[in-house]
Amino acid sequence: MYNLWERIKSGIFELVQSRVFVVVLLFCVMSGILVQRVFYLQIVKGQEYFDDYKLQIQKTRSVEGTRGNIYDRNGKLLAYNELAYAVMIEDNGDYESLTQKNKEINKVVTKVIRMVEGNGDSVINNFGIILDSNQEYRFMEKNETARMRFIADVYGKRTIDQLSEKQQNASAKDVIDYLCTDKISGYGIDQKKLSPAEVLKLVNIRYAISLNSYQKYIATTIADDVSDETVADIMENLDSLQGVSIEEESLRRYTDSVCFANVIGYTGQISTEEYDALSKEEQEAYDKTDTIGKAGIEKTMDSVLQGEKGEEKLYVNSVGKVIETAKGKNPKAGNNLYLTIDADLQKVAYHVIEQELAGILISKIKNIADYDRETVQEGNDVIIPITDVYHTLVNNDILDMKHFSAEDAREGEKEIEAVFLERKEAVKESLKKSLQDPQAPALTNLGKEEQAYMNYLVNHVLSSSLMKNRIDKGDAGYKNWKKDGSINAYTFLQHALSQNWIDTSLLREYVKGGHTYSSSEELYNAMIEYGLDQLSSDSEFDKILYKYLIVGGSVTGRQLCMALFEQGILQEDAGSYEGLKAGSVDAYSFIMSKIENLELTPGQLALEPCTGSMVVTDPGSGQVLASVSYPGYDNNRLVNTMDSNYYNKLVMDKSRPFYNNATQERTAPGSVYKPLTAVAGLTEGIIDLNTYVNCTGSFDRVEPSPKCWIYPGAHGPLNVEGAIAHSCNIFFYELGYQMSLQKADGTASGQTGGNRTTDGTSSFSSRKGTDILKKYAEEFGLGSTSGIEIPESEPQISDEYSILSAIGQGTNNYTTSQLARYMATMANKGNLYDLTLLQKETSSKGELIKEYQPKVKKQATNVADTTWNAVQSGMRQVVTSTYATTFSKINGSGVSVSGKTGTAQQSRTHADHSLFAGYAPSDDPKIAFSIRIANGYGSTHAVEIGKYVLEYYYHLTDPSEILTGKAFNVSSDIIVTD
Repeated sequence: MYNLWERIKSGIFELVQSRVFVVVLLFCVMSGILVQRVFYLQIVKGQEYFDDYKLQIQKTRSVEGTRGNIYDRNGKLLAYNELAYAVMIEDNGDYESLTQKNKEINKVVTKVIRMVEGNGDSVINNFGIILDSNQEYRFMEKNETARMRFIADVYGKRTIDQLSEKQQNASAKDVIDYLCTDKISGYGIDQKKLSPAEVLKLVNIRYAISLNSYQKYIATTIADDVSDETVADIMENLDSLQGVSIEEESLRRYTDSVCFANVIGYTGQISTEEYDALSKEEQEAYDKTDTIGKAGIEKTMDSVLQGEKGEEKLYVNSVGKVIETAKGKNPKAGNNLYLTIDADLQKVAYHVIEQELAGILISKIKNIADYDRETVQEGNDVIIPITDVYHTLVNNDILDMKHFSAEDAREGEKEIEAVFLERKEAVKESLKKSLQDPQAPALTNLGKEEQAYMNYLVNHVLSSSLMKNRIDKGDAGYKNWKKDGSINAYTFLQHALSQNWIDTSLLREYVKGGHTYSSSEELYNAMIEYGLDQLSSDSEFDKILYKYLIVGGSVTGRQLCMALFEQGILQEDAGSYEGLKAGSVDAYSFIMSKIENLELTPGQLALEPCTGSMVVTDPGSGQVLASVSYPGYDNNRLVNTMDSNYYNKLVMDKSRPFYNNATQERTAPGSVYKPLTAVAGLTEGIIDLNTYVNCTGSFDRVEPSPKCWIYPGAHGPLNVEGAIAHSCNIFFYELGYQMSLQKADGTASGQTGGNRTTDGTSSFSSRKGTDILKKYAEEFGLGSTSGIEIPESEPQISDEYSILSAIGQGTNNYTTSQLARYMATMANKGNLYDLTLLQKETSSKGELIKEYQPKVKKQATNVADTTWNAVQSGMRQVVTSTYATTFSKINGSGVSVSGKTGTAQQSRTHADHSLFAGYAPSDDPKIAFSIRIANGYGSTHAVEIGKYVLEYYYHLTDPSEILTGKAFNVSSDIIVTD
């Protein structure tokens, strides 16, 4: 027994001492610990860790609220939202490498593009680079800061200052190359296998996707507002389209967009620049993917229209793919906005301006080929040769020059292209010969056509690229070329080379053999080759060529008119087309008929005049009933996802549709200013109601002697009422002169260069006169912007030439909106209101949130009733006497209208600006207005616009008789050229 026990003890002892025991014991201990830990994690802390895990994969996505609607004063819808289908894509694939990722995404995107375009829809086109008419990449933004901001975004830089010199100087093609090929940030796009247009579409979409690279669960729009056919196509192929989906989205829409675009504006995705400009508090309310107002009321009232964001909870896997969506906070719709605008009045005024402009063009276009404006003595004598009309078809990109050489080009286009190509090669050869000839004629000794070509090559091609920011503008050689033209191009360019103004690094591929170091002769020849090479694809140079081909008759009106049909600019008309082709239809008569029928509009043609504006207000509240700027644009093509090509066309359009002529264009007011001068003179006691000035047609108190508009005629003796009624310049010259007289011991600054003593006790001081006029200009609101809630230029009160300032010239410059407020203040006898476009704000359910109240800024309390009566009486006579025939229907209706015309001079070679401002009814004004046609050939044409709009407003003429869709038969004689 003892031995057995000993043997057991010995065995146990041996076991304990063995390595197996240690391993087993360690295994048991570790197993126990593991079981305990698993119990703790799964049972004790299980729910807590599960919640933590969900938080790690949980993301929050903002959901924008529905944007508020915009209505006119009568509840007519101007801006609203509409549900539509969009093709979206999420970057949610799991890829082994960047190369594989690019390959797969490009494959999917390319397939989607083909589906979308195959059904007649379009993919997004809101990238900062576009293709020009030569199929060359070009930056969309012309503004240097905006362009550099775009480049910084592409290269992933927070600020422009962080860009390297190479990046700052990157061309549009450089940016495309970077995005296509960069090993880290590139999209792996093979540019050799694709056309530039195909590359740009891919880059558009890939760049948009990359903006959400850190938030993969946010989908990117490939195409919006797609058709049912596209929806069906995508849905059928979803299994092969990684990350692609069809989503419902809310799209912004505008009614009668062209008439309201400059007031309403449009929306778009917030830019980095716009986001960075927000305050920290404002940034908390916006995300970098938000849609915001980009222009007009949409921009200024964005916070009201925007609404409040909602949220939805997303659960994503390790690569960002959404695996679950949970309901979050519902978004809140933005408030609705009611404007003071009368939509019908706005539309009528817009189309009346267009019809009047077309009528002016028809009256001024003459069937002559060459015309030199420099021979004209008065601006209003300027005519428009028919060749200018033909040239603008190319110059303002109505016709697509690139399509002249397309495979599907038709007969007229081919004829134009053949002549053009032959002439272009000849011109390039001539330029090359001249540039290589030290004895070539100086610039001023060249013919007008040769000067145009040489100027463009040297000043716009070589100087802007090779000499950018290098030229010493004080250099004698530069002045001899640029200012005097007394040297030839060879001499100037050789001088530029010797002064190291040329960036020779850009010439390496043009130097024979590609040498890094070259002689000056080699560099000069390389510079010539470079310049001529640039001309090969320069559309602006091509337009200059077309100008002289058209004037010379090598490219004919017949061919260009045929091209209008061939490119679909004009609606198909076989009879007219065949007639043009056979020569039985005269091109001049044909083009005039198209202008008359507004098939070619003044805005398209961009000839002077091509713009106009009108602002109508309520003088008792400052509410704006109409704010019209012609030409407008289709803001539906800029909203949601911007059409970059259309945007660029608007930017390049020579009629400047983006420019609000009602609130941003400033000109001298001309004689519209005279009632203000009269109030100043009467109130300051410089004249009284019985003061008469004898108009002899010329004002001889100063040299050179300014004339009355009636010269060589004369008005004879006139008091203030008669002077306003007849718009007599001599009366107001004298008044401006008398305002400028001061005691002889006072400081004087004469208008004609020093003091002009008039007698023993007084002298002439222009400053004194302009100071008096400024005081009253400020009382009538011309010293500040009008208060209107869209961008407006600052006014400029004249500070020199008191005699000319008294008739609205000098340095006076005001917008149409500012003149409308001035006229409203004249109408209500001195109560100055801020203008406003805002009537009220309501919730999405129609509950009143806010009603905008009139704001009286100041009151002119020091003006006597007799002064108001005299001035307003003179303005009434303008309508009842001077323009009695024009306003015969209104005067016969019992509606009393008062007004003042204005003709503001620009230059001898440009027609004067046409203005008319007034109010009605004269005894109890309910509306005040201001009208301007830039380069409108005298005030009569602005008066005619006022006549038609007032006849509509007071229901005196059926709208169908006013809005005929044809050019007005404008008055051939200018009644007043004040």
